[in-house]
Amino acid sequence: MTAAVVPVKALSASKSRLALRGGREAVRRLSLAMMADIVEALRAVPELERVAVVTPDPEVAAAATRAGAEALLRDDPGLNASIEAAAAEVSAPGAGVLVVLGDVPALASADVLRLLEAGRDGGVVLAPSRDGGTSALLRVPRDAIAAHFGPDSAKRHREAAQRAGVRFQELALPSLAIDVDVAEDAEAILACASLGRRTRAALAALGGSGT
Repeated sequence: MTAAVVPVKALSASKSRLALRGGREAVRRLSLAMMADIVEALRAVPELERVAVVTPDPEVAAAATRAGAEALLRDDPGLNASIEAAAAEVSAPGAGVLVVLGDVPALASADVLRLLEAGRDGGVVLAPSRDGGTSALLRVPRDAIAAHFGPDSAKRHREAAQRAGVRFQELALPSLAIDVDVAEDAEAILACASLGRRTRAALAALGGSGT
Protein backbone atom coordinates (compact mmCIF):
# COMPACT_ATOMS: atom_id res chain seq x y z
CA MET A 1 0.00 0.00 0.00
CA THR A 2 1.01 3.60 -0.58
CA ALA A 3 1.01 6.55 1.80
CA ALA A 4 0.33 10.17 0.83
CA VAL A 5 2.13 13.20 2.23
CA VAL A 6 0.86 16.78 1.89
CA PRO A 7 3.40 19.43 2.94
CA VAL A 8 1.91 22.75 4.11
CA LYS A 9 3.92 25.79 5.17
CA ALA A 10 3.25 27.88 8.25
CA LEU A 11 0.29 30.12 7.52
CA SER A 12 2.32 33.23 8.34
CA ALA A 13 4.78 32.34 5.57
CA SER A 14 2.48 30.77 2.99
CA LYS A 15 1.65 32.20 -0.41
CA SER A 16 3.59 35.44 -0.13
CA ARG A 17 2.92 36.14 -3.83
CA LEU A 18 -0.84 35.57 -3.54
CA ALA A 19 -2.55 38.94 -3.27
CA LEU A 20 -6.24 38.58 -2.44
CA ARG A 21 -8.96 40.97 -1.41
CA GLY A 22 -8.94 40.53 2.35
CA GLY A 23 -5.15 40.42 2.70
CA ARG A 24 -3.31 37.83 4.77
CA GLU A 25 -6.47 36.67 6.54
CA ALA A 26 -7.97 35.75 3.17
CA VAL A 27 -4.79 33.87 2.26
CA ARG A 28 -4.95 32.02 5.61
CA ARG A 29 -8.55 30.92 5.02
CA LEU A 30 -7.80 29.89 1.45
CA SER A 31 -4.70 27.90 2.47
CA LEU A 32 -6.69 25.93 5.04
CA ALA A 33 -9.53 25.34 2.57
CA MET A 34 -7.13 24.07 -0.10
CA MET A 35 -5.45 21.69 2.32
CA ALA A 36 -8.79 20.26 3.50
CA ASP A 37 -10.02 19.75 -0.07
CA ILE A 38 -6.81 17.91 -0.99
CA VAL A 39 -7.09 15.68 2.07
CA GLU A 40 -10.71 14.88 1.19
CA ALA A 41 -9.75 13.85 -2.36
CA LEU A 42 -6.91 11.67 -1.09
CA ARG A 43 -8.98 9.99 1.62
CA ALA A 44 -11.52 8.97 -1.02
CA VAL A 45 -8.88 6.69 -2.61
CA PRO A 46 -8.92 3.27 -0.85
CA GLU A 47 -5.52 2.37 -2.31
CA LEU A 48 -3.91 4.98 -0.07
CA GLU A 49 -3.10 3.43 3.27
CA ARG A 50 -2.31 6.69 5.05
CA VAL A 51 -2.79 10.41 4.38
CA ALA A 52 -0.56 12.73 6.37
CA VAL A 53 -0.10 16.51 6.43
CA VAL A 54 3.35 17.67 7.51
CA THR A 55 3.52 21.25 8.77
CA PRO A 56 5.27 23.47 11.31
CA ASP A 57 1.99 25.28 12.03
CA PRO A 58 -0.27 24.11 14.91
CA GLU A 59 -3.35 25.65 13.26
CA VAL A 60 -2.71 23.72 10.05
CA ALA A 61 -2.11 20.54 12.06
CA ALA A 62 -5.41 20.95 13.90
CA ALA A 63 -7.26 21.59 10.63
CA ALA A 64 -5.63 18.54 9.05
CA THR A 65 -6.83 16.36 11.93
CA ARG A 66 -10.37 17.71 11.53
CA ALA A 67 -10.19 16.92 7.80
CA GLY A 68 -9.31 13.31 8.61
CA ALA A 69 -5.57 13.30 7.94
CA GLU A 70 -2.70 12.39 10.23
CA ALA A 71 -1.03 15.60 11.38
CA LEU A 72 2.77 15.60 11.54
CA LEU A 73 3.60 18.78 13.44
CA ARG A 74 7.32 19.21 12.88
CA ASP A 75 9.93 21.97 12.69
CA ASP A 76 10.48 23.25 9.15
CA PRO A 77 13.91 22.19 7.81
CA GLY A 78 12.89 23.24 4.28
CA LEU A 79 10.37 21.79 1.85
CA ASN A 80 12.33 18.84 0.48
CA ALA A 81 13.84 17.84 3.82
CA SER A 82 10.39 18.02 5.40
CA ILE A 83 8.92 15.83 2.65
CA GLU A 84 11.66 13.22 2.99
CA ALA A 85 11.35 13.03 6.77
CA ALA A 86 7.56 12.66 6.56
CA ALA A 87 7.82 10.04 3.81
CA ALA A 88 10.16 7.96 5.93
CA GLU A 89 7.81 8.27 8.89
CA VAL A 90 4.60 7.19 7.18
CA SER A 91 5.79 4.49 4.77
CA ALA A 92 7.02 0.95 5.27
CA PRO A 93 10.41 -0.07 3.84
CA GLY A 94 10.10 -0.57 0.10
CA ALA A 95 6.63 0.97 -0.07
CA GLY A 96 5.62 3.92 -2.20
CA VAL A 97 4.90 7.50 -1.19
CA LEU A 98 2.74 10.00 -3.07
CA VAL A 99 3.56 13.65 -2.40
CA VAL A 100 0.84 16.16 -3.26
CA LEU A 101 1.54 19.83 -2.70
CA GLY A 102 -0.93 21.77 -0.60
CA ASP A 103 -1.93 24.27 -3.30
CA VAL A 104 -3.67 22.05 -5.87
CA PRO A 105 -7.27 22.15 -4.58
CA ALA A 106 -8.82 20.88 -7.81
CA LEU A 107 -7.25 17.47 -7.14
CA ALA A 108 -9.57 14.70 -8.33
CA SER A 109 -9.55 11.26 -6.75
CA ALA A 110 -9.69 9.72 -10.23
CA ASP A 111 -6.40 11.39 -11.10
CA VAL A 112 -4.85 10.06 -7.90
CA LEU A 113 -5.87 6.59 -9.02
CA ARG A 114 -4.24 7.19 -12.41
CA LEU A 115 -0.99 8.09 -10.68
CA LEU A 116 -1.11 5.00 -8.49
CA GLU A 117 -1.95 2.72 -11.39
CA ALA A 118 0.92 4.14 -13.44
CA GLY A 119 3.30 3.40 -10.56
CA ARG A 120 2.08 -0.13 -9.97
CA ASP A 121 5.33 -1.60 -11.31
CA GLY A 122 7.56 0.84 -9.44
CA GLY A 123 9.59 3.88 -10.41
CA VAL A 124 8.64 7.54 -10.51
CA VAL A 125 5.37 9.07 -11.71
CA LEU A 126 5.01 12.84 -11.91
CA ALA A 127 2.08 15.17 -12.51
CA PRO A 128 3.42 18.55 -13.66
CA SER A 129 1.92 21.95 -13.00
CA ARG A 130 1.53 24.35 -15.88
CA ASP A 131 4.44 26.50 -14.67
CA GLY A 132 7.00 23.69 -14.87
CA GLY A 133 6.68 22.63 -11.26
CA THR A 134 5.59 19.31 -9.78
CA SER A 135 2.08 19.11 -8.35
CA ALA A 136 2.30 15.43 -7.39
CA LEU A 137 5.15 12.94 -7.25
CA LEU A 138 4.81 9.20 -6.71
CA ARG A 139 7.97 7.25 -5.85
CA VAL A 140 7.96 3.47 -5.54
CA PRO A 141 9.89 2.83 -3.37
CA ARG A 142 9.91 6.18 -1.59
CA ASP A 143 13.70 6.57 -2.02
CA ALA A 144 13.71 5.81 -5.77
CA ILE A 145 14.92 9.40 -6.20
CA ALA A 146 15.26 12.38 -3.88
CA ALA A 147 12.58 15.06 -3.75
CA HIS A 148 13.49 18.16 -5.77
CA PHE A 149 10.44 20.38 -5.31
CA GLY A 150 10.86 24.04 -6.19
CA PRO A 151 11.23 26.03 -9.42
CA ASP A 152 11.49 23.84 -12.54
CA SER A 153 11.06 20.77 -10.36
CA ALA A 154 9.45 18.68 -13.10
CA LYS A 155 12.68 18.91 -15.09
CA ARG A 156 14.80 18.20 -12.04
CA HIS A 157 12.74 15.15 -11.06
CA ARG A 158 12.92 13.88 -14.63
CA GLU A 159 16.70 14.26 -14.67
CA ALA A 160 17.05 12.61 -11.26
CA ALA A 161 15.10 9.57 -12.46
CA GLN A 162 17.30 9.36 -15.54
CA ARG A 163 20.47 9.48 -13.45
CA ALA A 164 19.11 6.83 -11.09
CA GLY A 165 18.07 4.60 -13.98
CA VAL A 166 14.53 4.19 -12.68
CA ARG A 167 11.31 4.02 -14.65
CA PHE A 168 9.82 7.49 -15.15
CA GLN A 169 6.36 8.54 -16.31
CA GLU A 170 4.87 12.01 -16.61
CA LEU A 171 1.09 12.34 -16.65
CA ALA A 172 -0.60 15.60 -17.64
CA LEU A 173 -3.60 15.48 -15.32
CA PRO A 174 -6.14 18.34 -15.58
CA SER A 175 -6.93 18.45 -11.86
CA LEU A 176 -3.24 18.91 -11.04
CA ALA A 177 -2.32 21.43 -13.73
CA ILE A 178 -2.94 24.56 -11.65
CA ASP A 179 -1.14 25.26 -8.40
CA VAL A 180 -2.39 28.41 -6.70
CA ASP A 181 0.55 30.76 -6.26
CA VAL A 182 -0.78 34.11 -7.54
CA ALA A 183 -4.20 35.72 -7.92
CA GLU A 184 -4.38 34.74 -11.60
CA ASP A 185 -4.08 31.08 -10.58
CA ALA A 186 -6.98 31.48 -8.17
CA GLU A 187 -9.08 32.97 -10.98
CA ALA A 188 -8.14 30.16 -13.38
CA ILE A 189 -8.86 27.35 -10.95
CA LEU A 190 -12.48 28.47 -10.57
CA ALA A 191 -13.06 27.00 -14.04
CA CYS A 192 -12.01 23.51 -12.87
CA ALA A 193 -15.04 21.30 -12.34
CA SER A 194 -13.12 19.26 -9.75
CA LEU A 195 -12.27 22.28 -7.58
CA GLY A 196 -12.93 21.40 -3.94
CA ARG A 197 -16.03 22.83 -2.31
CA ARG A 198 -14.15 24.56 0.51
CA THR A 199 -11.79 26.34 -1.84
CA ARG A 200 -14.63 27.37 -4.13
CA ALA A 201 -16.54 28.76 -1.14
CA ALA A 202 -13.46 30.62 0.13
CA LEU A 203 -12.98 32.26 -3.28
CA ALA A 204 -16.70 32.98 -3.62
CA ALA A 205 -16.59 34.80 -0.29
CA LEU A 206 -14.03 37.13 -1.82
CA GLY A 207 -16.17 37.72 -4.89
CA GLY A 208 -13.74 35.57 -6.88
CA SER A 209 -10.06 36.09 -6.21
CA GLY A 210 -9.83 39.81 -6.86
CA THR A 211 -6.94 41.73 -5.41
